[in-house]
Amino acid sequence: MFGAVVALKTAAPVQIRQNNSMKNNSIVSLLVATAGTLALGSSLSAAEYKIGTVDMSLAFNSYYKTKDAQAKLSEAEAQANKELADRLEISGKAQEELKKLQEEASKPELAEKAKAEKVKVFNEKLQAYQVLGREIQEFQQTRVRQLQEQNQRSSVSLREEIKAVVDAKVKAAAYDFVFDKSGVSMNGVQFLLSSKESFDFTNEVIAELNKGKDAAKAAPKK
Repeated sequence: MFGAVVALKTAAPVQIRQNNSMKNNSIVSLLVATAGTLALGSSLSAAEYKIGTVDMSLAFNSYYKTKDAQAKLSEAEAQANKELADRLEISGKAQEELKKLQEEASKPELAEKAKAEKVKVFNEKLQAYQVLGREIQEFQQTRVRQLQEQNQRSSVSLREEIKAVVDAKVKAAAYDFVFDKSGVSMNGVQFLLSSKESFDFTNEVIAELNKGKDAAKAAPKK
């Protein structure tokens, strides 16, 4: 007579989480080179080539706009989790109501007419409960996708801004080769195993990126 009151498949204990690529994203190197494609012979010397290195991961994480973007993403994530919790609370109450109706309709002393009425109400509420379950699943999928897209857009935009600063410094200083110190090869080994500290101009890049930090904070929010 009654369908079993099945718990929603909504992964309730799991909060909506954004893809954490913003915190761990490895920015594409300005110049990707391997031993097979870059043969620096014995004639290569500092006098002939100007070499520079940049820790792009450090630059990314030190950029004030990266921290701002992470804060906005965390705020959006918290709001999504709140909305999910509200929906799950409604679903939980609906499930309890269904259980109560099922118990009442199962009482042997209940008249057939009253029992039939309980069954009718139960079926109506069961349908609404199932619809709510599907809506919660769709809500979770939509919010996760939106958070991932927000994360991706921010990461791409920030990478482009950082690369523009590096490109400007490469041009101004007339570098021949610039390597990303944070780059990792396909087999997971650090690409640049060793380099002189004098080659590194990461701090210059970070300083340039954060020049507008105070002005941005002082500007009125839109």
